[in-house]
Amino acid sequence: MSGSREDWLGDGLDDVMRVESGLWVRGVDYMAGWAVARESADRLNRALLRAGFELSQFRAVASTNEDGLGVVRLAGLPDAVDRLAQLLEARADGDDGGAR
Repeated sequence: MSGSREDWLGDGLDDVMRVESGLWVRGVDYMAGWAVARESADRLNRALLRAGFELSQFRAVASTNEDGLGVVRLAGLPDAVDRLAQLLEARADGDDGGAR
């Protein structure tokens, strides 16, 4: 996935870790869960790009939980998160919010 800017990889939004994470359990297949989460995150990132978001400001990040289940986390700058919230609120109210 890439945004229109080339520096999105180094902007820190991929560093989405929970405080208690960091220990891996022997025998847990974290890669399988991550692969599933990656597919979902990529799909959401494509949708975010189509909605006019920059991946340097807001994106889905694939991860796993402590049991190896895939997790997709959203990481973004507050302005971009607020914009998404407005779009979702408009959608819930039956308005397209100007999105296409």
